[in-house]
Amino acid sequence: INADVYSGDFKWIPQGKQEEKFGPNGIKPVHDDIILTKLRPGQVIEAELLAEKGIGKDHAKWSPVCTASYRLLPEIEIKKEITGIDAKKLVETCPMKVFDIEDLGGGRTKAVVKYPRNCSMCRECIRGKKNEERIQLRRIRNHFIFSVESVGMYKARDIVTEALKVLRGKALKLRSDLEKMYA
Repeated sequence: INADVYSGDFKWIPQGKQEEKFGPNGIKPVHDDIILTKLRPGQVIEAELLAEKGIGKDHAKWSPVCTASYRLLPEIEIKKEITGIDAKKLVETCPMKVFDIEDLGGGRTKAVVKYPRNCSMCRECIRGKKNEERIQLRRIRNHFIFSVESVGMYKARDIVTEALKVLRGKALKLRSDLEKMYA
């Protein structure tokens, strides 16, 4: 006997016209592999569950986002060419693997910025007097990199799309209110 009770073990019993509204598959948990409890022999669970629809504006429990953040796009400029052994050391020093080595031919190599988005601005690449003079780190002030993580049934892309619709609606309302005020 399996004594583990999972979220997928719930059986939906339609009430009234729910089957028409939600279809034959009905309502079910987003994830059916969540263990809820372990039962001893002879134990049973009888439960009546209620679902309530809500939005994150009303309470955080309805927010499908766990983390949303942004950062400015890093800009890395190699002011003076870094070649040979110094280029190899630079590539090995960077924990985010921003730099790569470009073959110049004739056994010569130089360091190049390959993945600037990976840069976390840790400044490892400019430690020491030598590299501080050869590498310039900046952030592009009008270029944002947004990161949204989802923990619910919505994909991060859908969350951002819906958020932009809400923002657009608020902007249109503000515009309308301002036009009324100054008309």
